[in-house]
Amino acid sequence: RYSMKLVLATQNPKKLKEMNEILSHLGVEVVSEAELGVRIEVEETGETFTDNARLKATAVMQATGLPAVADDSGLCVDALNGGPGVYSARYAMMAGEGSGDAANNALLLRRMKGKTDRSCAFICALALKIPGRETLIAEGSCPGVLLEEERGTGGFGYDPLFLYEPLNKTFAEVTEEEKNQISHRARACEKILEIMKGLHE
Repeated sequence: RYSMKLVLATQNPKKLKEMNEILSHLGVEVVSEAELGVRIEVEETGETFTDNARLKATAVMQATGLPAVADDSGLCVDALNGGPGVYSARYAMMAGEGSGDAANNALLLRRMKGKTDRSCAFICALALKIPGRETLIAEGSCPGVLLEEERGTGGFGYDPLFLYEPLNKTFAEVTEEEKNQISHRARACEKILEIMKGLHE
């Protein structure tokens, strides 16, 4: 079985748990920055998910000397020209409306009021930085439909508004097992492991 140890560049415990479940299932051990006693605040100045993931992975690899993986992800809504996009986590904050999931979801619903095109996608860019090698990048996406009210209590972020049509459930209603098979993050993880395997062959 393919096995490797990676540091995950995140301060988000829910994201750490989710990535850990996906990657351990694929034979990769994940340690958090906190477990290594580092806490790196990276300014997410990138224009794209890939830029931000690359910034985070590089900073954590430099701080720990270990292979680091970082994800940058968000929700892209067609009717909002791809917004909130890279600003997904700080959507409400940038509008001066507080911060956190509830504020972000409320602002998104307000901006979508009356819009008939509800198509959207979760996008995840993963960057893997191995010391002495160029950064590996993989992107995963999962299409969905934006609901007009929240459904479900699981997940985090925009999950309660994101309807995954094949299961007719939001990401806050699916089980962790289901989410970790279909999510944008799961798809990006699978791609990056394919690339990693290619390096070893």
